Amino acid sequence: MRNILASWQFWALLSAGFAALTAVFAKVGIQNVNSDFATLIRTVVILGVLTLILTATGTWQPLSSIASRTWLFLVLSGMATGASWICYFRALKVGDAARVAPIDKLSVVMVAVFAVIFLGERLSLPNWLGVVLIATGAVLVTWKG
Repeated sequence: MRNILASWQFWALLSAGFAALTAVFAKVGIQNVNSDFATLIRTVVILGVLTLILTATGTWQPLSSIASRTWLFLVLSGMATGASWICYFRALKVGDAARVAPIDKLSVVMVAVFAVIFLGERLSLPNWLGVVLIATGAVLVTWKG
């Protein structure tokens, strides 16, 4: 059991499962509320849950122990996350969850491209084939036919 908890694959699958639930729960939850306000409520809930987790695990750390470069990129990441959530909730407000979520998951394709360009990561031919299949699948799921 300890090995599975240390596995990135385990946590990535949990992330995918929770992301799927996010789309379904959000689609129902935003029916009678402004999508930006719904995003605020979601953010407050996340802050509360993370506060509980950090407190329960005793993993708080002094803010001064975080390097300036780390601060910069965490702030940029937070801004990108916020922008993503705002756009996602607006898309869910007007679109079908089954069509919005696959387009949102094109982020997988973008991460692969950005990781190669900006992080110097290397993908093999089968990896690139997977990226193309993900992109193709996302487009096909959103197809109204």
